[in-house]
Amino acid sequence: MKATTHVMEQMMRKYPVGIQTFSEIIDGGYLYVDKTDLIWKMAHYAKFIFMSRPRRFGKSLLTTTLESYFKGDKALFEGLKIMQLEKQWTRYPVLHLDLSVAKGQDDAEGLRQTLMWMMNPLADVYGRRDDETTPGKLLTGLIHRAKEKTGRQVVVIIDEYDAPLLDALHDQATLDAMRKVMQEFYVPLKANEAYLKFCFITGITKFSQLSIFSTINNLVNVSLDETFATICGFTEDELRTTLWPDVERLATHLKITPEQMHNRLKQQYDGYHFAAGAPEVYNPFSLLKCFLHRKLSNYWFASGTPTFLIKQMQHFNTDITSLDSLYVPESAFDQPTENMHDALPLLYQSGYLTIKDYDPDTEAYLLSIPNQEVRVGYIDGLLPTYTGLSSGDVQIGFAAKFWKALKQGDIDLAMRHMQSYLAGIPYVEGFKQKLAEATAREGFYEYTFYLIFSMLNVYARTQVKVAGGRVDMVIFMPDAIYVMELKVGDTARHALDQIDARGYAKPYLADGRRVVEVGVSFDAERLTVDDWLACTAQPPKH
Repeated sequence: MKATTHVMEQMMRKYPVGIQTFSEIIDGGYLYVDKTDLIWKMAHYAKFIFMSRPRRFGKSLLTTTLESYFKGDKALFEGLKIMQLEKQWTRYPVLHLDLSVAKGQDDAEGLRQTLMWMMNPLADVYGRRDDETTPGKLLTGLIHRAKEKTGRQVVVIIDEYDAPLLDALHDQATLDAMRKVMQEFYVPLKANEAYLKFCFITGITKFSQLSIFSTINNLVNVSLDETFATICGFTEDELRTTLWPDVERLATHLKITPEQMHNRLKQQYDGYHFAAGAPEVYNPFSLLKCFLHRKLSNYWFASGTPTFLIKQMQHFNTDITSLDSLYVPESAFDQPTENMHDALPLLYQSGYLTIKDYDPDTEAYLLSIPNQEVRVGYIDGLLPTYTGLSSGDVQIGFAAKFWKALKQGDIDLAMRHMQSYLAGIPYVEGFKQKLAEATAREGFYEYTFYLIFSMLNVYARTQVKVAGGRVDMVIFMPDAIYVMELKVGDTARHALDQIDARGYAKPYLADGRRVVEVGVSFDAERLTVDDWLACTAQPPKH
């Protein structure tokens, strides 16, 4: 009977996919992973707080939880961690503004009108004067009247503060004009500090305080603060406790063990770090979607790679093959979006890169792609941009054949599949004029191989530093590591000899997996593999 009850409990789990309102999740009996102890800490940490997190990472749920807390909705928090911390439950007036409603505005006047319209529901509650004709003036009036009406200081919560600006990043004139509207809107937050109890601002990117929050010089940025590193996303401990019944249910459905299921989920959705030394977190949106649909998939990218990101990566000629391992100072990725000299800050703040390690001696961070979902997802969007290949063509027929051959350890069969595939693929229209120059360089084939391997859920790295130089490509399979040297206008024999002569395979011989050396030559005219040679690397004799 107990076993049956346990199964029924799992079957009755309600997942809050698409639901971002704390009160609706609690009242509706949806699954909630308790973050309320961190909510309480944040509410008492500073008066003005800013935090950036990637899209679909629970920022909106965080803002609505803060709203319920400051409104004193004690009943919603019964049984949660915050009950051990909060004793007063004072009710404050809350002005909660979601700027996602202003997304897609393409001029300053449209943005101004949308901001005014966004505040209409609050004006219905607290009133509006005729001379409040700008967003900043109306917000000032709302703050004053809310305090006068309730006798308490006001809480201001702003979600997706950067939504109106992201699509204008590539257009400096439009960005400057829209930024002035946003500056005027935020002025009241500092000017009316005495009226405010708490102010929380969140979004994806980090615009400088000088250009957007021009007068809020005491805004505390907790984006890289270890205290709040796990306030968005699910930790390993939360997966092993609160979410473990869901892991077991999914494992049963897919006919594997819970531990096998856990390993797959970890590879697919885990790997984000939002502070040096902080625990890893899983993408909450993707994990819940996976539990709901009982299928591992790339849910984070269901709506495609954001246009603003693609445009900025093209603008800065970003080398995507370098993104698996970047040692950089904090200033390289935690900097204002409008001061970027490359796409790195946007890639990090958008969740396409994350912190993997930190060296306190050099104060350098190791940034890398978080997990397989991100690797496959953003490459799906970038494949046509970087190689002229269609991601749809990569996935049809060839993918299964190539993967199966590699999995069986048959490099000859895999390369024959690659050869025939590359020789017959259609390139994206408008890209062909670039091929004559691009295909004369080995870098073109590095991009092509890298993107195709990544599309197939195969972990690949390019230009890997070893003692003897740089390896063109290293491919990591479950039971084998392939060390590849690529040549254009040279022989496969020369490529294979270079791997041996420079000891490219040596760092991987102690891994335990079979290490295969592969030399590949390309035909630049036919745009495909010309020849290849492979051999198994032998560990040194003792």
